[in-house]
Amino acid sequence: MEVEPSQPIGVFDSGIGGLTVVRALMQRLPHENIVYFGDTAR
Repeated sequence: MEVEPSQPIGVFDSGIGGLTVVRALMQRLPHENIVYFGDTAR
């Protein structure tokens, strides 16, 4: 059986609370690669 390389988890933040979600994901899934996309428009 061939093992597939893992894919990163992407989090897109277009409002408030995205960093809180990313921190929780990092705590619960410490071995996963997480990519954070955030904007600064208000």
